[in-house]
Amino acid sequence: MSDKNALVPGSDRSTALDLGGSTKDFVTATIGKQMFGIPVLTVQDVLGPQRITRIPLAPPEVAGSLNLRGRIVTAIDVRKRLGLRNKEVEDPGMSIVVDQGGELYSLMVDQVGEVLSVPQNAFERNPATLDPRWREFSDGIFRLEKNLLVILDVTRLLDFAGSVKQAG
Repeated sequence: MSDKNALVPGSDRSTALDLGGSTKDFVTATIGKQMFGIPVLTVQDVLGPQRITRIPLAPPEVAGSLNLRGRIVTAIDVRKRLGLRNKEVEDPGMSIVVDQGGELYSLMVDQVGEVLSVPQNAFERNPATLDPRWREFSDGIFRLEKNLLVILDVTRLLDFAGSVKQAG
């Protein structure tokens, strides 16, 4: 998933594309054909397919829970959270584990890419043409050479979880 406008630490492209500003690092994930970025400092782990236990009466976006080295992790189906259709092909996908308020969440995505460093001055607010549901969970975008990198706001993406805990 290389992209020539992305600055990857240690790559030959880093110096050629340094626009003189600081950079931001994101773990990239693909859902459908769209690339999303999650701030690297929020990421705890990247997982392959996991056995997920369903949770009765949980919202549809909550796929269930899994055990990660003795800790219970809530698995969130990001595809459903973003209002996308279910995958047509039965592919177990991957997960990006994030820490939110001391709780671990597994964000289920189709594929995890690489860590991209992008120039901070290339950041743009959400365009009006971005899907309204995505805008709700996005901090903004970076226009890369071949892709649009939509930056996910993990706090807003997981906001419904707080109300689920209070209700339960």
